[in-house]
Amino acid sequence: MTDVDPMTRFPVPDVDELPEDLQERIEEETERAGFTPNVFLAYAYRPSHFRAFFQYYDALVEDTELTRLEVEMIIVAVSGANDCYYCNTAHGALVRLYGDDPLLADQLISNYRNADVSDRHRAMLDLAVALTTDQATVEDTDLEALEEHGFSREAIWDIGSVAAFFNLSNRMAQLADMRPNEEFHTLGRE
Repeated sequence: MTDVDPMTRFPVPDVDELPEDLQERIEEETERAGFTPNVFLAYAYRPSHFRAFFQYYDALVEDTELTRLEVEMIIVAVSGANDCYYCNTAHGALVRLYGDDPLLADQLISNYRNADVSDRHRAMLDLAVALTTDQATVEDTDLEALEEHGFSREAIWDIGSVAAFFNLSNRMAQLADMRPNEEFHTLGRE
């Protein structure tokens, strides 16, 4: 695959010149994925932000009542609402992999309301997208509806946390003109 610039609006640091902890994290991710996801190289532009960003990301995917597929579905629905090319492509690949479904990510990106998801997941995505597009409309009844679908208050917190974090991530990706690795486009489609 052809290398794609991680971002176009800010300089991409040389990995060999980064602090050791960033180099180690980038190496771990490269070994895990088989390539270096460009988000790691882009966030390395500001090492303290890299550390905070990935520490919170790790907490969101590791300390949650949500499944990894549910987390990725939220990310893609939010990123779809925000037209975030990087996150739609990168996390769309993860939806395909965790969901073992080559179509779901494309459905979520285009319009999550038309996606082939359960009523439970539709309610989850409704809250995440409402927090993205019109957060002032979120009321107690929205949380009660999620509880009726079996989500605990902690899980509802997790839904909101993932949505909020990826609204930040989408905006930074747009600011930096972050570009997804070509590998993300084909992962989980075969």
